[in-house]
This record gives sequence, C-alpha cells and structure tokens, in this order.
Amino acid sequence: MKIPQKRTKIVATLGPATSNKDVLLSLIKSGVDVCRLNFSHGKQEDHQKVIDIIREINNKYKTNIGILADLQGPKIRIGLVKDGGINLINGTQIKITTNECIGDDNQIYITYPAFPQDVKAGEVILLDDGKLQMRVVETNRKDTVICEVVHGGILTSRKGVNLPNTKVSIPSLTEEDLVNLDFALANDVEWIGLSFVRKSEDIIDLKRIISRSGKTSRVIAKIEKPEAIDNIDSIIAVTDGVMVARGDLGVECPMQEVPVLQKMIIQKCSKASKPVIVATQMLESMITTPRPTRAEVNDVANSVLDGADAVMLSGETSVGDFPQIVIETMSNIITHVENTSYPYYKNKELDENCPTYMADAVCSSAVFLADKTKAAGIIAMTSSGYTAFQISSQRPKANTYIFTSNRNLLNTLSLLWGVRGFYYDKFDSTDKTISEVNNILKAEKLVESGDVVINTASIPIQKKGKTNMIKVNIID
Repeated sequence: MKIPQKRTKIVATLGPATSNKDVLLSLIKSGVDVCRLNFSHGKQEDHQKVIDIIREINNKYKTNIGILADLQGPKIRIGLVKDGGINLINGTQIKITTNECIGDDNQIYITYPAFPQDVKAGEVILLDDGKLQMRVVETNRKDTVICEVVHGGILTSRKGVNLPNTKVSIPSLTEEDLVNLDFALANDVEWIGLSFVRKSEDIIDLKRIISRSGKTSRVIAKIEKPEAIDNIDSIIAVTDGVMVARGDLGVECPMQEVPVLQKMIIQKCSKASKPVIVATQMLESMITTPRPTRAEVNDVANSVLDGADAVMLSGETSVGDFPQIVIETMSNIITHVENTSYPYYKNKELDENCPTYMADAVCSSAVFLADKTKAAGIIAMTSSGYTAFQISSQRPKANTYIFTSNRNLLNTLSLLWGVRGFYYDKFDSTDKTISEVNNILKAEKLVESGDVVINTASIPIQKKGKTNMIKVNIID
C-alpha cells in the first residue's frame, strides 16, 4: 500500500463516520498512522468491530497502524435539566447539589459526590466548555454548594463541568475507566490515554495495572489541568508519551496561555525522548465543510514546526462529513512544512549520570553522522523500541527505519515522528544482518545504490542489549 511519506504522524479519532472498513482503509492510504478510540462515546462492541478492522487491514496490507484507547477519566457533568434547558441569569444565585434531581432555576445536580467538600468560596465553576461561569459563594461541605452566576446563558442537560481553581479528590481512573481498560488490554492496544492527569502517581498507578495484567501497552498522559502543568516534569519523567489536550486545557487555564504551554510541553518531551501529540480543534471547521480556515492551516503548520510527533483529529474524522478530505488536507500541510521549513536535527545534551548514557551517546552519534554524511537513512535494530524513541526525538533529516523481531512493537512505533518499522527476526551475524536489512530497504525502493546509510545495533546481534555499534554504509 502506498502511504504518504511524512514525518509528523496523524492520529484520527474513529466514530460513526469512519467505522466502515472501506472508509478506514481510505484514511490509512491518505496518511493516518494511529487510530484513536474515544471511550467517552460508543459501546465496547462498537470499538471491538473497529479494532478487528484495523488488525485485518494491518495483516492484509502489511501496515502498522497503532491503536490509542483514550479513557474518559473523571469527567464531571451536570444532570438532566427541566425542559431540556434552563436560563442562568447573571447575578442570580443557584444551588448545585449532589442529590440527584431534575435541574431548574433553583438547583442543578452534579455527578461529582465530593464536590461540596472540595470547593471553596470564591472558586470558579465553568460549564459547557467554559461558555457559562459561576462563582462559589458558600458550601455546606455535605451535599450543597451555593453559587452566583457570573456569565449566564442557556444550560442544557449533561454538560461538562470544569473546576480550574479546585483540587479535586476524584480518582484519575473511574470504575467505568477500569472496565474499559480491561477491554483495551484484552485487545492488546498499543497506547492507553489517561485523561485529566494531575500528578505522576496517576501514571504510575495505571502502569502498575498494565504490568499486573502482563501487557505491554504504553501510556499517554493527557495534559488538560493546571495541576498537570505544575507537575509537568515529574509526569513526563514517568509517562511514555504526552497529549496536549487543548480542549479542557483551554478551559481550565487562561486560553492565552495555551500556545505557550503547548510549546513548553513539546520542548520538554523532546528533551526526554517522549512522543507528544497536539490535539483538539485542529481542523474543526472541516466537520461540516470540505475546506479548512486559514487559521486552522496555520495551527496545524505551527504544531508541526513546534516539533510535535503527531497531530490529532477528533470530530473531524469521528463524525465529520469529509473524513478522507480532512486527512488529505492535514497530510498536505505536514509534507509542505517538512519539505520547506522544518527545523531538522536537534543536537541533544546527554546526561552522563544517566544509566543509559552510553546507548544514548551512540544514538546521538548516529544522528550526527547522518547529518554530516547527508545519509538517506538511519537503520536501527531494536527489541524494546528504546533506540527508536531516542533517534526520533532528535529529528534527523535522514529517514528512520527500525527493524525489530518484536512484532507488537511495530504498531507502537507508528506514533513516533519519522519512524517507519519493519519486522525482522533472523539476526545470524552483524554483517549479514546489516546487509539483509539494507537490501530490504533497497527492494522497497526506500534507498538506492550509492546512498549513504547509518546502521546501528547491539553487538553481539543475537542477544538483546543496548545499542553499542554504528556503521556507515554505502548501498550497493
């Protein structure tokens, strides 16, 4: 299957508009690298059908499309309201209660049992993605909070609630999340997205569950709360990847801060060799129109220039009218930026006290050599994927080709910037293995005679170990 050769990856959220096999195949041909299953919507049987289709496509067309199972997390909502909508008037007071009821002009129900204990007078409450705003007047710390309407309007049933000033006590993994996590792990999905991460312990707890299950799924920390920003360094240190989830982040934090936060998070992830996804409203107008706004094109381009590993689509592909055109549009933006203005090759500072310092130095040297020799490719062998993460994070101009005997790893690597994976399980001797993988790429027309390539591996090649060898080769 011919797939566009871009470095920045595309994550597409699947839904009713893209659950059909033919449609999904067209998206992959147009440039989708990772499929996101949003567990805030849909039933497990619906997600199962999509997983089966993705795996069928991977097997038939030899693609390595990864799956990101995105858990809903502790999403706080209001309950049902009278007549489907009530009018909140500026300056009036209203009760928010944890006792289930039909909301009216006097009180509304909230799904968060500890709400009265966690909030304090003066704290802000945002409803419906920040469209409506209240301020806490007082709480009985039992079941009722009295609020003043600051910015009113029509409030409809089951709208989301954001508490930007409140330290919530609700756990990061809800009971529903745990059920969906079991389902995702049973299907061996490559990535698990954890919503509303607040601290590194949230990631550690999830990883502990994954490990106890005997699975190898990796974790994406979704950054969408001020607490996560305060703890960003410790979160990045323990997670496998990060998502800049600009939807809730732009509600919980002042929206003018989001562009700077996006750049800061990407820089920190790059330094730590952790892949980072930029998400939310990238091509939002294309849900209903076949052309994006100029501002959206700039947003995608700037996210690529910022150094994101991947850009993500949500409603554009899950429920939109033009899913294939959306992917084609995003692929065209990415490839144009990468071919004209992309800041390739980041010479990373290495920590001499790090236990992986020697392997890191070899990976860094491979990228340096590729840059100086104008190599066509960096060809690496890995069993854990560590080498791929290290090389990718330095954004080499040379293409990165990863060979592994760990078949499950191939789909995982589909999220990493610039990485293309191949299955290889022979490993007879170093020279023979290098010759064979180089010939595989030549047969695939990814390199040609006379091209310089940089090969990396661990010696002895028959044993799994840290990368400790670099070889400069010219393709016969």
